[in-house]
Parts: sequence; C-alpha cells; structure tokens
Amino acid sequence: MAINVSNAFVTLFDAEVKQAYQGESMLRNTVRLRTGVEGSTHKFPKIGKGVAQVRVPQTDVTPMNVDYSQATVTLSDYIAAEYSDIFNQAKINFDERSELVQVVSKSIGRRADQLIIDALDAASTSLTVASSIGGANTNLNMDKLLEAKKLMDANNVPAEGRHMLIHANNLSALLGETEVTSSDFNSVRALVSGEVNTFLGFNFHVIGDRDEGGLTLSSGDRQCFAWHQSSVGMAEGMGVRTEINYIPEKTSHLVASMFSAGAVGIDAEGIVEITCDENGA
Repeated sequence: MAINVSNAFVTLFDAEVKQAYQGESMLRNTVRLRTGVEGSTHKFPKIGKGVAQVRVPQTDVTPMNVDYSQATVTLSDYIAAEYSDIFNQAKINFDERSELVQVVSKSIGRRADQLIIDALDAASTSLTVASSIGGANTNLNMDKLLEAKKLMDANNVPAEGRHMLIHANNLSALLGETEVTSSDFNSVRALVSGEVNTFLGFNFHVIGDRDEGGLTLSSGDRQCFAWHQSSVGMAEGMGVRTEINYIPEKTSHLVASMFSAGAVGIDAEGIVEITCDENGA
C-alpha cells in the first residue's frame, strides 16, 4: 500500500482518472462499444442484407438466407505509469494530483483512440477517395467530402452516426473552402471558432501529431477516415483501473493506470478512406 497515501485518496484519484479519461478519449463513443468483456477476444456479429419476397397464398415461406458473419477483436493490455518523488512532494498534494490525473488520463485516452484509428486503417474497404479528387494532389476539400458522402449514401449507410477523423493540417485546408466557412452555405461559423464540428452529416474529429501514431502520413499523403458508428467495434475487457504504490528503491510513489481493450472494423461498407495530399493545395 502506498505510504502516506490514504485509501480515500487512492479511490478519489482513480475516480478522477476514469472521469478525465472519458472526456479525453475522442473516439471511444464513435464506435460500437462493448464493456466488461471476458476473455482475450470478442466477436462482433455482422448480419447481411435480405430482400423481401412476394407472398404467394398457400405456399411455403421462402427464407431470405441472410448471411451471418463475425468480426473478431483481440484485446491487449496497456498501462500508463509515472513516479512521484517524495522528496519533491512530502505527499501527493492536490496540485500534483491534478497534474498526474491529466498526464495519465490523456495517455490512456490517446491509446484508446489509436486502437480505433488502427482498426480503421486495417479495415479492408473498397470505399476510397483519392487525393486527385477536387484537383491533382489536393488536401481536404469540398469535393472530397462530397465524394465520401456519396459513397456512404450509395451503400445505404444510415445518416445518423456518421463520423470523420482528420488531421489539423487537413482542417486548415478545409477552412479555406468557401462552402465550409461562408454562412451562405453553412450555418456553422467555422472561421469564428476555428473548427468544424458537423458538416454534410459528418461529426468531425480533429487530431494533431501523436506519439502513438495518429493518422498515417506517407510521402505527404495523409489517410483520413469517414465511418458509421456501427461499422467499427471496440471491446473493453478491463476498464480503466488506477493504483498508487510506494516503491522504496525509488523513494517515490508509482502512479499507474491500466486497461485492456481492442478495436476492429466490422463492416467495410461503412468505412471510407480519404487520401489528402498535405503538400498540395
């Protein structure tokens, strides 16, 4: 047990980390989420399409023979830990506690986001928007957004629950589009707030460079994604759990938060990969 740190403090710190994690993880609530998963894997069911048939009196019912499949996700264990030296702080006071909460929770939140980003990247999808859409070697623009929307509409992807993940560099290019920033086209005052939250039915999420990997950048081409909430799944085996222990050899408290989770693409028909050339216009 951590010396000079009461059980009440540990309980409070754990609760603060969990609460902060819920707020810091951008993408956790944009996918199909399963918590309390037992075992090292979880299967997300996928049900195919069916066609209604004309009913003929006095004849047997004809089954639709709907295809059933599963997307399997493997859970991995993650930990975020940091030492707090007792010579720097006689005990973990409120100020340092707040700082450690932010450090630990943001680290876990970014890792959870990366699981989803990696699942999107690994999804085998034929729905792609090339960098040439809207002009040769172009960054994110109105034409690319319209193409992504068209691909989803053509696949009958529900309008509710659509999301799009882009990099800060892509947002900067998008804010140069008149259709996005002008009140004549868009009720969202993008240039006032410097961000785009919803547009063309997509809920936008913007990230920057991340040590965990972030959105793939190769030779100036950034891979962004649009998806429907039910097309990607995330399974949590162990929710965020925090421990504070005293390590005599370090004369420090070790603050550690951990969780076990995994993510997988479920339905490629609801995932669109968008290539943006950040070296282009």
